Amino acid sequence: MKQSKGKKFLGMVGLAILLPLSLSACASMHDRFSREVSGIGLPQGPAVGKPITEDSLAPLPKPVQRYLRFMGVLEKPRDWSFRANLTGRFRTGLNSGWMDIEAWQYNTRLDLARIFHMRGTMKGLPVLARDTYVHGKGRMLAKVLDLFTVADGQGTEYDIGELVTYLNDAILMAPSMILGTETTWAFVDENSFDVSLKSGERSVKARVFLNEEGAPMNFSTTDRFCEDPYDPKHPLIRGQWTTPMEGWQKVGGRSLPTRGKAVWQFPQGPYTYADFDIASGSLQFNLPPGQ
Repeated sequence: MKQSKGKKFLGMVGLAILLPLSLSACASMHDRFSREVSGIGLPQGPAVGKPITEDSLAPLPKPVQRYLRFMGVLEKPRDWSFRANLTGRFRTGLNSGWMDIEAWQYNTRLDLARIFHMRGTMKGLPVLARDTYVHGKGRMLAKVLDLFTVADGQGTEYDIGELVTYLNDAILMAPSMILGTETTWAFVDENSFDVSLKSGERSVKARVFLNEEGAPMNFSTTDRFCEDPYDPKHPLIRGQWTTPMEGWQKVGGRSLPTRGKAVWQFPQGPYTYADFDIASGSLQFNLPPGQ
C-alpha cells in the first residue's frame, strides 16, 4: 500500500512538473506549428506564373466559371500555398460538450500537403491535435499535453480523408491552387458542380453547391471516414461529410469565408462537430513553409 501511494505521489509530482512546461509549449502554438512545417522539407515556392484570364476559364463548365469569378481568381497568378488561423469550437461525440479551439494550418500544392494543428482543452487538460497530408499519406494524431497520445489514425482511410479535406480547403479558400491537370470539373446543374482531385495514384471527389452569386455554400463528399457516433464500437465507416458556409467577405479582391461548419450526415440526422471562424486578416497566400 505504501508503495502504491508513493507511486501515486510521484505521478502527481511528475504531472505538476510536466503541466506548466506543456502549457508553456502550447502557449507558443504558432511557433511550434511553424517549426514543424519548416521541418517537413516542403518546397520553398515556384516562380510567379502568368495571371489567370477569361481564356483560362473558358473550357470549364459554366457554374465553375461563375464560382471562380466570385472567388476572385481572375487577373492573379495561380496560388501555390496559404496559411490560416482559425478559432471556434469542437466536440468529440454526440454527448460530448463543446470545447473552444484555436487552429493553424498550412496548405501547399507543391508536393501537395496539408498541415493542420488544433488546440483545445479536454477534462481540464490541453490537447493538441494534428491532421496532416504529407507525401501522399494522411494522419490524425492527438496528444494530451502534447505528450501522451490519445488518438493516432493512419492508413488508407486517412490518406483519402485528408486528401479530400485538402480539396475542401482549396474550394473554400484558394481555388486557383487546384487549377491544373490534377483536377477534373463536371457540370451538375446551374448551381452545382462535381470536382475531383488526383494525388499520385489516389483520387477523391466532391460536389459543390453555389448560391446565385456563385459563392460555394456547401461541399459534400463521401470520401471521408469516421467512427459511427451511434455505434462507437463499429470500425470506421464511409460517411457523407459536408461543410456548409454561413458568410463571405471580400478581402484584397478575394472572396473568403467568414464562418463555416463541419457536419456528418447520418440516417439518424446531421451531426455537427466543428464550428469555425477565420481570424480577421489571418489568411495569407504564397508563403514559404514555416512563415
